[in-house]
Amino acid sequence: MKFGIIVFPGSNCDHDCYHAVKHVFGQEAEYVWHKTTSLDGFDCVILPGGFSYGDYLRTGAIASFSPVMNEVVSFAKKGGLVMGICNGFQILTEAGLLPGVLMRNKGLKFICEHTHLRVENNGSRFTSRYSGGQVVDIPIAHADGNYYADPETIARLEGEGRVAFRYSTPDGIVSDAANPNGSISNIAGILNEKGNVLGMMPHPERALEGELGSLDGRGVFESILGRLR
Repeated sequence: MKFGIIVFPGSNCDHDCYHAVKHVFGQEAEYVWHKTTSLDGFDCVILPGGFSYGDYLRTGAIASFSPVMNEVVSFAKKGGLVMGICNGFQILTEAGLLPGVLMRNKGLKFICEHTHLRVENNGSRFTSRYSGGQVVDIPIAHADGNYYADPETIARLEGEGRVAFRYSTPDGIVSDAANPNGSISNIAGILNEKGNVLGMMPHPERALEGELGSLDGRGVFESILGRLR
């Protein structure tokens, strides 16, 4: 399977995603520069974390106008798998592929720590290797991870089962205390209507090897590979 990893000026997790795909899972991976105008031949596209264009204007705002994003939108509309991680999630919302917006954390500080997530939807192309309600340990590293959408959008996400992950306690309890950034309804990751686009603030690519403290991110990549094979 061939993965395209989009690289914007300011991306800094592209190497982590490449390592995950190429060296952990043994799949073909290729960096895709933001000026690229074709995604032919790719099975899955990853928008990695970082600080694209220095986070000027809004996180992900300038990146959403990069030439490659026209191709990402087209790729997604044709049913291609697209995953946006952290800054990648922010870019997907700015590009209109996912609803809502990522705002400054409630504490107004950058947060880098392990978090527990409850799997809300294990029937998607990105979460099928998890069990429903399973709690996983996946780290976050962001200053603007506070997800917000209007009440109608939240109701639609909830009603259509498009909330993929939610911040929780290790026991799976969703509470304010378990919410690191103030995200509405403790939302950590969402899906588009077709289920082929995932945006999530936590970093599954940083939870693939025991040396890093968790293997729980493997389920995301294993789910993708299971759907592509």
